[in-house]
Amino acid sequence: MYASGLREALLGARDTIPLLVGVTPFGIIYGTLAVNAGLSLEATVLMSLLVFAGASQLIAVGLLAAGSGIWVILLTTLVVNLRHMLYSASLLPYVRHLPRRWRLPLGFWLTDESFAVVYRRYLDDQLPLASKHWYFLGSCMAMYSTWMITSLLGALLGHAVPQMANWGLDFAMVVTFLGIVVPALRNWPMILAALSSALIAVLAYDLPWQLGLILAALGGIGVGLLAEQRLQRHNTAVEVHDDQP
Repeated sequence: MYASGLREALLGARDTIPLLVGVTPFGIIYGTLAVNAGLSLEATVLMSLLVFAGASQLIAVGLLAAGSGIWVILLTTLVVNLRHMLYSASLLPYVRHLPRRWRLPLGFWLTDESFAVVYRRYLDDQLPLASKHWYFLGSCMAMYSTWMITSLLGALLGHAVPQMANWGLDFAMVVTFLGIVVPALRNWPMILAALSSALIAVLAYDLPWQLGLILAALGGIGVGLLAEQRLQRHNTAVEVHDDQP
C-alpha cells in the first residue's frame, strides 16, 4: 500500500518539475521584495511556511512597501485567493472520500501549479482513484519545498543584492501562469473569462492598491458565469428542438 503510494507521490513530484522552473525565480523575487519591504528574514520565511500563496504574498509585500493599510492588504489577498474555492470545488468529487487528516493538508498545500497537474490526473478514468491522493501529495510537496527554499534564497540575496528585484525575473510568473491557464481552456466560457480578465487587468493596471487585479478577477468570473449560462440555455433549446417531432 505505502510502496504504491510512494511511487504515486514520486510521480506527482516528477510531473510538477516543469512548473518548478517557473516557480523558482518567482520565489526568489518574493524573498527579495519581502526583505526590501522591511520584513525580517524570519518573517519572510515564516510567511511562506504558513501562508504558502505566491501571488498573494507578492501582492501583500508590494502593498506593505507602498504603506497600504492592513484592511486593503487583507481584502486584496482575499479576492486574489478566491480562485482556490473553484479549485477546491473541482477536486471535491475526487477527495471527499479521504479522511480529514488528508483533506486538510492537501487543501492547505493546493496551488495553481499543483491543481493543473493533479486535476489532469484525476480526469484520467483509466487510473485507479484509490492512490491518486498520493500523486496529489507528491505534487504539493515538490511545490512546497521549492517555494520554501527559493523564498529563503531570495531573502538572503535581497540583503546581499538590494537591486535584484529589478532584474526582470518576474517574467517567470507570467510564463508559469500562461502554462497553467492555456491548456485548461476547454470551452468558450473559459476562453472568454480568461480574455476578459486579461483585458481588464491591462486597462486597470494603473489603479492604486492593486485594484486592477481585483477588478480583473471579478470581471473574469462574471463574464465566465454569464457565458456559461448562455451556453447552457442554448444547449437546452437545441435539445428541446431536437426532441420535437
